[in-house]
Amino acid sequence: MLLKPGFNWTGPVHTRGLYTAVRLLFITKVYGLCGKTAFKDSETGKLSPQGRVMAGFGAGVLEAFVIVTPFEVVKIRLQQQRGLSPELLRYKGPIHCARLIVREEGILGLWAGAAPTVMRNGTNQAAMFTAKNAFDTMLWKKHEGDGQVLQPWQSMISGFLAGTAGPICTGPFDVVKTRLMAQSKSGGELKYRGMFHAISTIYTEEGLRALWKGLIPRLMRIPPGQAIMWAVADQIIGFYEKTYLTNAPL
Repeated sequence: MLLKPGFNWTGPVHTRGLYTAVRLLFITKVYGLCGKTAFKDSETGKLSPQGRVMAGFGAGVLEAFVIVTPFEVVKIRLQQQRGLSPELLRYKGPIHCARLIVREEGILGLWAGAAPTVMRNGTNQAAMFTAKNAFDTMLWKKHEGDGQVLQPWQSMISGFLAGTAGPICTGPFDVVKTRLMAQSKSGGELKYRGMFHAISTIYTEEGLRALWKGLIPRLMRIPPGQAIMWAVADQIIGFYEKTYLTNAPL
């Protein structure tokens, strides 16, 4: 499959949908694990606030390692070619890009920038899921496992507000992730030698605000996406709680 000019196979439509599905899967599994461990509140028997943070962080770490990092590396390398004529394209498509990275940089080349990606996704999910639960409780008196199903518009408001927390908390990790993934060993000496070196270099050369570059576009993209995701996810979770939780009203 050749990469047509202006067409990004690994763009937002494909990767975001896959990320969302994987994220919800991991969240469900990690939530279940935390709910059966020391993270369970001894008084209520439900997941404690600390457990919720750890569940979100753990799910973010898992998704970053398993699916996000290699897809992001390929996506960023392909996006760097945008605007070039077909004969100047180094990578002809996602599969060709991945194979060339492995051949020239080794299998670990697909996990370039893994550390900031793990920190970004872990922090993002911890902040988002904690904020979503807090907004559900404050705005709608909704508590986890109570059997109440929010209206889609209520879920969208909570999801939108919760979606603003992640980009603000994870801005530096996102900038560093992109810089590390974009650099190729085939281009000579690497400018950034790792996450901490990249943070230090960016701060020294470009100032503190550079670590939050792209924050406004992320705030324009992520909160609306989270609003839509939670409008759907809450309906599915509510159905599960009503159907399978013994303490939920029918």
